[in-house]
Amino acid sequence: MADDQALKDQILELLLTAKKPQLYLADMNKKFDAKPRAIKNAANALVKEGKVEFWSSGSSTMYAAKG
Repeated sequence: MADDQALKDQILELLLTAKKPQLYLADMNKKFDAKPRAIKNAANALVKEGKVEFWSSGSSTMYAAKG
């Protein structure tokens, strides 16, 4: 579980410091040395915690830091 928390912290930091305000899951997969499923689960957990939100352009769903 500690690894899960570390991954969530890294995802949140990436979203807060990224040049783009929203990122695709594929963007996060390129940045982290973790399995894509683990990254998706961690990002979705951040959504459930209210720290990250889904953002949709109408055709694509992305992740964005809440706020």
